Amino acid sequence: MTTGTPAVLSLDCTWGTDSLRVTNISPQLPPDPTDQQIASVRAAGRANSSTWLPDAAWEAMARATPRPEPLTVQLRPTSDEPAGLLMVENVEGATLRSVVTRVLLSELFPGIQPRTGMEYSEVSDPQVHGITHDGRPGAIVQYRYEDLAHLRNHVWHTIYATLHINSYATSILTRSVTRNLITHPVEITFDDGTEPIHVLVVRDGITRLASAWAVQAGHGADPAEVATLATNALLGTASASWAAPGPGLGQRLAAGRAQWRQDRRKEFDEEIRGAAPGLRAAQIAQSYVVPAQIAVGVEGHDGRLVSPEDIFDDAIRSVLASVHVEFKQWDEAAQNVEIITRALKRIIQQDDPRWDTADLQSVYGIAVGRIPVSELSQVFGGDPAPPATALWRAVYLISALTQPDLLELLKDQAKAIKGGQRMSVKGFGELLGPIIDLPWRAKKKLVTKQARNAWNNGGVLTNDVTQGWTPIPTKDFTTLIAPAMNGDDDARRTLAVAGGVALIADKLLTRNVGSSLGAIKEKGGVPFRADVYKVIEGLSKRTNELGLWTLALAANTFRSDDLPQNSVTKQSLTGKESTASSEPPYVYFKVDLEAEDHIARDAAGVPERLYEWDVVAASDPDRVARAVQSSVPAPIPVSVGPSSNGEGASGQDGTSADEPAETSGAQDSGAPLFQFGAVGEAIGGFVPLPSPRDEDTLAPPSQRAAGHRKALRLGVQGARDALDHLHTLEPEVGDHTPIVPVDQLDQLHKLLVGILTDVENLRRRVVEDHAPEDGDPESEESQETALD
Repeated sequence: MTTGTPAVLSLDCTWGTDSLRVTNISPQLPPDPTDQQIASVRAAGRANSSTWLPDAAWEAMARATPRPEPLTVQLRPTSDEPAGLLMVENVEGATLRSVVTRVLLSELFPGIQPRTGMEYSEVSDPQVHGITHDGRPGAIVQYRYEDLAHLRNHVWHTIYATLHINSYATSILTRSVTRNLITHPVEITFDDGTEPIHVLVVRDGITRLASAWAVQAGHGADPAEVATLATNALLGTASASWAAPGPGLGQRLAAGRAQWRQDRRKEFDEEIRGAAPGLRAAQIAQSYVVPAQIAVGVEGHDGRLVSPEDIFDDAIRSVLASVHVEFKQWDEAAQNVEIITRALKRIIQQDDPRWDTADLQSVYGIAVGRIPVSELSQVFGGDPAPPATALWRAVYLISALTQPDLLELLKDQAKAIKGGQRMSVKGFGELLGPIIDLPWRAKKKLVTKQARNAWNNGGVLTNDVTQGWTPIPTKDFTTLIAPAMNGDDDARRTLAVAGGVALIADKLLTRNVGSSLGAIKEKGGVPFRADVYKVIEGLSKRTNELGLWTLALAANTFRSDDLPQNSVTKQSLTGKESTASSEPPYVYFKVDLEAEDHIARDAAGVPERLYEWDVVAASDPDRVARAVQSSVPAPIPVSVGPSSNGEGASGQDGTSADEPAETSGAQDSGAPLFQFGAVGEAIGGFVPLPSPRDEDTLAPPSQRAAGHRKALRLGVQGARDALDHLHTLEPEVGDHTPIVPVDQLDQLHKLLVGILTDVENLRRRVVEDHAPEDGDPESEESQETALD
């Protein structure tokens, strides 16, 4: 260390409920550049023949750099490098030249990016125009706003909307921003005649930029408060910056930002010199400056068809595409495979005496595909040995990974890798899904998304399956039904896992959504809402013969090299019949316990196809029977789904519903689905509420959910109003009849209890989903590319 250089600091801080170790804090903040330094950068830029920018742009760039000397060095031509030491990027149709330096957070404005441009925004983006000089493109564009208010609103909304998507605040507080933000100069003009200003804008790294402001604001600040802080720091207030007398607008705004930094520097110095520097010093230091790559020059290639004024913006967009499109990100499934396999590898390295290391290595080899399915019998042995099929691979792999002690260790290691604090059964199912479907992933790619969603919803991980068991190999799964009904838990769990994996893989059991309740069975309808693992649990009950037969026949039917006609129907585009195959059709059939072969047939004797409705119904036949019996509308109907106790969806069986039921397909599903608006018609004086239908709109799910939330809120409020009217009218009604008959009151009470149960279950689920199950958001390096 050079003599006299102050040592960097490390602080232990509390960020919300987390204790963090903040590293590499400089004991002092960098100073603002001097006028002489700014002039030096301007002169170096002018002297570089490979760049052209207006003087105001060079000044804005220099003003944003706390130490402009490295910037000057990069721009200065040398005998070997006439273009200086600039970073060179050859993109589609152009060459970009950039400087790499560190810039002040308070000098960076959020720019326009494809991610933000494609989203709905309450504030319109500015018009963008290229800038040329003597027919030569410059590394600068013009943003044209309506007025200063439009600029302020755009900056505020960009920061606000970005933080609603994601934040790296924890990561930035720990070690500051570590990846360069892609930036360039912009001339901001105004339609109302306000004088132009030159600033530096961020084109890639807007999430990092917004997150740095979130660090400045503190843990308790919401996105609106962070956006206000950033906007006021960049643009001041109307009284202080817009209408103040003196030099030009750009200089006044720059002076305001300099004053903001002076206040932060004073605040930092007071705390860093204290006996115990704390969180505020860390917040300021870690977000005060950020690394940046600043475009300063552009040259179009010969034969370039784009006009000169569009070359630079097109080149920048090409850079963004190379970051976010051409370099394919790991998807969520790939991350899950990495987590579960790394967790298993860590356990192997622990050499725990409870397991044989060689056995764990074999399980690892099966999981990652290193050991082929054909060697399954050699790995697990036994008499009889398991058939060498992909489905039996899944059965034995799940059995091995869900042994209670190993399961807990795997969850602990997975939490450590992900940085989480807890992991539920659903969270572990999410990790299992992508390794279970490895053998058939390519053949069933049309339904992989739905299958992964089902694993995210718990998959086959019922309470029984996670208690430890040994698979019972067989070539005919129906032979396991009798032992399962007679108390053989291993046989029952083998059926649950084998049949459940088959149903999930072929989209006959999915994470059903609210709209499924209103759809007919041929269109994916279900009789009631239930988590996937709860359906498997119901199917595999010892007393549920229908469910066990459904699982057994599904396991027998499953193929790993094709998709069944149940999930994907092959359609002829030419009208010609497909060539006859030696293989029989791949179809799942509905179970009929009265039939000799246990396959249901229609009046013509044709086997009936199995639908998800049948699978869900088979998990609780009594519940479905009660739902059919109660399908006659009540005198004052209320929108609610059925439940196991007849009091609405989401009873004690753990199922849940998060949307009002729909009437379409009620006769097909057998569910008592009535419109809440009928309450208004029955009482009088109310307008029936519209019922949002997912299949009748192209709106995104979040917008449809908003409509359902509104309908739910208005419906409950309508019920409250109706009850108030009944109380008001009760004294006027004669004694010969009650205001509401007792039998109707009993029914209303049950329906209301059902609604209350649904709301409470949904509230708990939302709380659990937003609890720190997986810890804080991942570090900026792992997330920012996908979200910026």
